[in-house]
Amino acid sequence: MLIVVTVAVLLAAGLLAYAFFEEVDARRSVEVLRSRVGQYGVATAASDPLGASAVPSSLAERLGSPVVRGLRRFAHQLAPSGYLERVRRQLTLAGHSQPADVDRFLVVRLLTVVAIPVLWLVVALDTSFHGVSLVALFVLIGLALVLGPESWLQQSVVARQSAIRRRLPDILDLLTISVEAGLGFEQALARTVASVPGPLSDEFARALGELRAGASRVEAFMAVVARTEVPELRTFILALIQAEEFGISVGSILRAQADEMRVRRRQYAEERAHKAPVKMLVPMAFCILPAMFVVVIGPAAISIIHALSHVGAA
Repeated sequence: MLIVVTVAVLLAAGLLAYAFFEEVDARRSVEVLRSRVGQYGVATAASDPLGASAVPSSLAERLGSPVVRGLRRFAHQLAPSGYLERVRRQLTLAGHSQPADVDRFLVVRLLTVVAIPVLWLVVALDTSFHGVSLVALFVLIGLALVLGPESWLQQSVVARQSAIRRRLPDILDLLTISVEAGLGFEQALARTVASVPGPLSDEFARALGELRAGASRVEAFMAVVARTEVPELRTFILALIQAEEFGISVGSILRAQADEMRVRRRQYAEERAHKAPVKMLVPMAFCILPAMFVVVIGPAAISIIHALSHVGAA
């Protein structure tokens, strides 16, 4: 019972920290918007949507902001050299590119590390494990809390890259149809983004926003490559940039890339299918085969043991 209460308290603390971050981020974004508007000489009134009354200073924010700032500052101080940049890179690849996402992840890592000795103490006082079993349980708890956030982040990156890889041929097909129907590339891309939801469409929508803000096509699309790190997408964007530089028709490039990406997707599916038997060996060897041996050989072994015992007694 004590373990359940402790886990509930830790989860509640994590949820409170996340809620406090959300409130502080909302207030900070309002302050940034007010400062930008103030640069143009426009004063924000008290009733202005960008004013302070849009996000009231609640009791939770007044009490939680110092705690959140302290946890964030402490987590930044404990982070080793280069760890922040690596976490920021992984979060970007996972689709969490906001600066506050790094702070949230660091706070979660700090809470998981702090929870290790607490759970060790709870397990030592509230369970009947002793000796090797208790040490194994301690090791399991420590590994789960230390490696859990990193594993979640890595799995998020892999899942997002797989989703982008699967969706790329469909987006290229729709782009090809739209361009050959007479639309410009950016108009076709905007229509495709609106029709096909997903992480790749989100990245292309962000690239379109950067183009409207004044960035060049090379900068906008190379930023997409940097935020995804998917080889197939990099190949398509490099071909698109070369077509723009050399004056090649975008429609022909899109059709060729769509055909190539369909072939790559089929090859990727075949590769994963060929890896499946190898991955099944471990659960079969350690989970299925021992149970089969017990069921098949167990009765025969019991009969042999009984027969040998009768012979020895005689």
